[in-house]
Order: sequence, then structure tokens, then C-alpha cells
Amino acid sequence: MKTELVSDRRKFILNIARSAGITALGGFIWSAYVDEVTASQLLLRPPGAIKEDDFLKTCIKCGLCVLACPYDTLLLAKPGDNKPLGTPYFIPRDIPCYMCTDIPCVPVCPTGALDESSVTTDAKLDINVADMGLAIIDSESCIAFWGIQCDACYRACPLLGEAISIKYEKNERTGKHAFMKPVVHANICTGCGLCERACVTEKASIFILPREVAQGKAGDYYIKGWDKDDEKRLENAMEIKTKTEISKESAIDSLNSKEELY
Repeated sequence: MKTELVSDRRKFILNIARSAGITALGGFIWSAYVDEVTASQLLLRPPGAIKEDDFLKTCIKCGLCVLACPYDTLLLAKPGDNKPLGTPYFIPRDIPCYMCTDIPCVPVCPTGALDESSVTTDAKLDINVADMGLAIIDSESCIAFWGIQCDACYRACPLLGEAISIKYEKNERTGKHAFMKPVVHANICTGCGLCERACVTEKASIFILPREVAQGKAGDYYIKGWDKDDEKRLENAMEIKTKTEISKESAIDSLNSKEELY
């Protein structure tokens, strides 16, 4: 009887230990998954990469794009990188995309995770329409905004004078010099990262982020009246009119009505 009690106690303790171990392992796996998904939102993918959620479902981690890159720009995420394992990415400050005209990393993709049509113009590969990310300038640390003459990012840009331009402004502090402030044009920038690589500050003052992270969104409520393409969104729009007590009066009368203010 005593032996059976000891045996039952050992089984009970072992079951608790196993349960605790499984729970801890599950928590570790979930934590690693969350870290990878979070990091994935900030990763820069090769040219032609489809939307991140679809990319993670479509990429088979074959590494062919990495092998095809002549500049060793692309890396494959390894265990411990806190990035989706086996997926390609690049770090512009280390090695940017050098904008190969034949874009060798894209045609070799066997699944369409790198979409050749998205980097094609008039049936020809066109790296200038790639969308890997968007350059963002930290004006607080960029020395050009301090008044120190620097156009390193401007000169490094492969789309010279298009993706990055220089805005000249009088330096009121000295009264003698001009600011040469870099301006990024989001509709042209490909996110290659050559500007980030060239930045002279200790930590780059211009850096590439995925466009979804870098840009805001005005929403469908606002239309650019000067943009014919944007105005087309109004073609099928339905007008909605609201009527309140205050709308019965003219705008001036309603503003002058003290009662309505209380």
C-alpha cells in the first residue's frame, strides 16, 4: 500500500513537471512567433516583393534571390535573428540595393513572392519603379539642417535630382550662408538605401522604412482637387446630406447666435 502511494505521488509530480514544461515551451514558441511577426513589419524585402502578409505565405525560403544578387545585398534570416526564418531581406546601412538594371533577384523567384510584373515597364524590367521602401530624413540629426554643407544622400541617389532634391533656404542665424536641405519625393524613391549607406553621420540621419510604416494615410474622405486621377474616385461617390437645427440658419447667423454656443 505504501509503495502504491509513493508511485502515485511520483506520477503526480511528473505530470505537473511535464505540464509546466509544455506550458513554458508553448510560451517560448509563441513569444518567438510574436517577435518574428513584429520584426517582419520593419524588414526591407528585395525588389518586386508582394505585400508582406502574402509574401510570408508565398516565399518558400529557397534562397535563389540571395544567390542571384551580385552584391551580396540580400540575406536569409537565420535562427536567432528574430526575423521570419529563411526569408530574404537587406540592411541598407551595411549593403544597399545597387539597382541592377536586369534585377537578377526577381526572375529567379519560383513562386511569385517577387513579382516580376511590379518591376516591369513596357514589357521590360525597370528597377526604377521598384518599391522596397521609403527614405525618411531625421531633420534633428541631419547636419544639412544644421547649416553644414552636405549633399551625400543627394549625390548617392541613383535617381539623381528626382528621388531626392535639394531645397535652398537662407540661414537666418549667420545671415551669410544657405541651408541645403534634402527633400525625399515619395512617388519616386525606390527604397534602395544607397542614401542611407552614404550618410556621413554616425547613425544614419536618412534611413529606409517599409512604405506602410513610413507613410500616413489621408483616407477616402479627402480628394486632391488638382489631381485628375484622384478626382476619379468621386465618379461613383454618393452624396450624403445631414440636416440639424443649426443647419437651418445661414452660416453667419449660426455663428452669431449666442444661444447655440451654450
